Amino acid sequence: MYNSTVARLTYRALLGRRRALMLFALPALLLILAVMVRVLTGADDQIAARVLGGFALATMVPLIGVIAGTGAIGPEIDDGSIVYLLAKPVKRHTIILTKLIVAIGVTVVFSAVPTLLAGYILNGNSQQVASAYAAAAAVASVAYAALFLLFGTLSRHAVVFGLVYALVWEALFGSLVPGARTLSIQQWALALGHKLDPGNLMSSDVGATSGAVLLVVVTLGATFYAGQKLRGLTLAGEE
Repeated sequence: MYNSTVARLTYRALLGRRRALMLFALPALLLILAVMVRVLTGADDQIAARVLGGFALATMVPLIGVIAGTGAIGPEIDDGSIVYLLAKPVKRHTIILTKLIVAIGVTVVFSAVPTLLAGYILNGNSQQVASAYAAAAAVASVAYAALFLLFGTLSRHAVVFGLVYALVWEALFGSLVPGARTLSIQQWALALGHKLDPGNLMSSDVGATSGAVLLVVVTLGATFYAGQKLRGLTLAGEE
């Protein structure tokens, strides 16, 4: 269910000059912020948790997910080049799974790894803050990549929809409406990260079991529906 040619083309599209600049900018900003905070305040567990939770997990991870998830397939659909890929003897679900694997890999590398490094800079992983938030970023990366890849197959405005979900639903409504937080990938990831947090510096509105189940359901559901949508595009093109 993995095609190396599709993967190579997807990596090339995601790591091209323009997208690579955006992918590197957010982690660089996080690391610069971590250095500045450490110099100004010293090692503080509470401050480290606020920086990693407020910027890394709440802002950087979903934005990188938008870039990687939508960028894995959206531009090919927009410019029509997806037709050449669909003409190859490759199963449509294989195309989706390959692109998802690439999107997940890119999202994890550019979000979970910088989160871990920033945590070590902020407080040396005291109370396992860096490890817990990096783990939360990694599991969130999987669900974000799948969801935003689905958006890329559904609409030419996938980036807009992704930003609305990440910045309006999760960040704005999630901070104002308590019930909205239970339908948030960020909260589900925090629930799992909390299991690695002995200092109780992380909190979530859902339990760990519920968070894990919801992450799996969203990831599998989005992947399956994206495959079905891609198959529909093929049939429409053939007709």
